[in-house]
Parts: sequence; structure tokens; C-alpha cells
Amino acid sequence: MLKVVHLQKRTTSAGKAALRLHTAFLEAGITSNILSVEPDVNDSETTTVTGSKSRLVVRMDYNLQNFFKRNADKSYGQFSFPFFGTNISKNDLVRKADVIYLHWVQGGFLNLSNYRQLAQLKKPVIIFMHDMWSITGGCHHSFSCDHYKTRCINCPVFPKKGMFDLPVLEFDRKKKLYAENDNFYFVSPSRWLYDCAKESSLTKEKPVYYIPNAFNDLNFRPVNKADARNVLNIDKDQIIISFGAVRVDGPYKGWKELKKSLEILHGQLNPDKITVLVFGSNYDNQILAGIPFKTKFMGFLKDEYSMSLVYNASDVLIAPSLAETFGYVVMESLSCGTPVVAFNVGGIPDLIKHKANGYLAIYRDPSDIANGVIFCLENKIKGYILPEFRELVIDRHLELLNAVIGK
Repeated sequence: MLKVVHLQKRTTSAGKAALRLHTAFLEAGITSNILSVEPDVNDSETTTVTGSKSRLVVRMDYNLQNFFKRNADKSYGQFSFPFFGTNISKNDLVRKADVIYLHWVQGGFLNLSNYRQLAQLKKPVIIFMHDMWSITGGCHHSFSCDHYKTRCINCPVFPKKGMFDLPVLEFDRKKKLYAENDNFYFVSPSRWLYDCAKESSLTKEKPVYYIPNAFNDLNFRPVNKADARNVLNIDKDQIIISFGAVRVDGPYKGWKELKKSLEILHGQLNPDKITVLVFGSNYDNQILAGIPFKTKFMGFLKDEYSMSLVYNASDVLIAPSLAETFGYVVMESLSCGTPVVAFNVGGIPDLIKHKANGYLAIYRDPSDIANGVIFCLENKIKGYILPEFRELVIDRHLELLNAVIGK
């Protein structure tokens, strides 16, 4: 029987993408396990931890990275230079696996030397790209920078050059690593990231596949809106606009643009009839101060049933991300029948058909986010999953595995 091991720093990070794919493999009758440094699910049979030593390595890597990134331009978001990592090539799950999936393993779990150790096992190593890190000199999203197409020289993340040019150093190390090992395969969950990978000088000559993230819609289905609101104690006569909580100082999630779009909507809609639903955060004064409507904080929702209720209770969801590889929140909302307004960026256009199941707004334009909300409300737009996402994603992974195992 085919055996797969997924490596992921935290079991449920990256939108639970690794966990969802792992579950899909199990349902398909494949022996699948997750190996993590920081597990956060209660499944001891198929999720395993690396041990206390690897958690110490994570802390060491965190501290050293913070020191070297102290002068980095935070507006470009996360940058990872993996100083330390754990050699897991002799781990029993890794040793017995036929295929190794690498998910989000930065932050001290694996460094590039550990990648090489895994490659030397001569098994297929599938790098599942949840962001741009695998194809750049260290940034997780490059925004408007295209230096990853050449060599990441003059990286805008580090406007002041230090003793070491970390982006170039990391880029060159990846270049050598990928060139020396022909058992690395790259999977992108979005067409956008696939195109980026084929343009990066790191991966343009490597095998890259487009396979969307695994998604089980059993818990994300339309239910009666009034019933959902009744369970959540929400006025059935209100227009409900929802969004996932954003870090007000984060570079990815578009809080500034969201705040401005709500201000615009305040002048176009009757404020007495609008309630904004915020999920993924407890009461937050900064977020509350930026919302000119009645606001209800739903807190951190850990189960899919509660998330489904929030989506079903909403008339429209705003997803103002400025950098997004896939967008599980978008997928979940659409699956519940609630339209989504989002910027036309990254993997979002794979999920939203403009003015059909949602609205693709002009990038970074708050007024067009407001236009999208108005359009969805006035035209009673219904969310739905696009046909290509109804096919079984697991079948495409099985086709990939069958292709690479024989090499």
C-alpha cells in the first residue's frame, strides 16, 4: 500500500491545507501521516511530533532570524532564512514513506541542508507551495517585486545592506539544491503561483504541477439563513457583511483598504440596517474603531460547523487580502452560498467568477470593494463553487504520485 508522509511545522497552519490533503489521502485508502514540530490536533494515530529537541531548534532559529531581520522592511511581510533545522531523514515515518510532501516547514523545522538530506533518500519529494518562499530568495510574497525571476539581487526587503546579502545567499543555495537533485517536484494550488514558479529562475526548469487545495464541502453547505442567524443570535432583518479578522498592522490582509471601503459603504447604505460580523478574533478595540457599523465579534471559531453558520448568516463576505495563494475562507463562503468580494490578486481569480458568484475588485481599490458589496446585495448574488473544484483533487495527486514513483 502506498505510504505518504506530510511534513508541516504546525499541523493546522496554512489553512489546514496539509491536514485536509492528509485526510483526503486516508479516505482514498492511502497510508498517510503528518509529522510536525507543533501538533495542534487530537489524532495520535496519524499525526506525530518530532520531539522536544526540534522545538528548541525552532526557538533558536526564531531568535537568530529576528536578529538578522531587525532592519528588514516589514511592509513586505514575512521573510525566512532557515538557519537551523532538524534532520528527520532517519525518522521512522520518513524512512518508510514512498513519497514525502513538504508543506510549510520554515521557522526552524527544516533548513536547506535538511532538504538535501531528504532528497538523498532517493524518494520523490513533493514541495507543496503554500506561498512564494520556495521560488524566491526568502520572501513569502514578493508583491510587485519580480527579482525572483533572476537572482533576488537588490531585494527591497533589505534596503540597507548588511554583512550578508541574505536573499542572494538563500537564492543561490536553493539554486544549487534544486539543480543537484532531480527528485524535487513542485505543486501549486493556484494558477497564479504556478505561473510565478515557471518564471522563477529557481524552478522554471523543474517539474511544476497545478493542483488546487483539497476541500471537503460536507460541512460547508447552504442552510436556511434565518436558522443560521437564530443560532448565532443575529437579527434576521439586518444586512450582514462579514470578514475574517485582520491584523491592523499586517501587510497581507488589507485592513487599511477594508476600513476605507466600509467608510465608503457607510455613505451608501443605511447604517441602521447593517451589521458587520467579525470572525477569527475576540473583541478588538482597534478593529471596532475602524468599523462605522454595528459590529459583532464571533471570536476564534475552531470547528467547521460554527464557521459554516457564520458564512450562512452573512449576505456577503469581504476578503480584502493583498497577497493570497489560494483562499480557503473564500472557498468555504462560496460553498455555503454566500458571495465573496475580494481583490483580483493571487489565487483569488481561480475561485471567483466576476459578477457571477462574487466580485473581483480592482487591486488595492477600496471604492471597488464597496462597489462589489453593493453589486452583490442589489443583484442578490449567490455564492457557489466553480465546476473545476468539484472534481476530486485527490485523483490528481494520485496521478502525480504514479508518475513520480516510477522515476
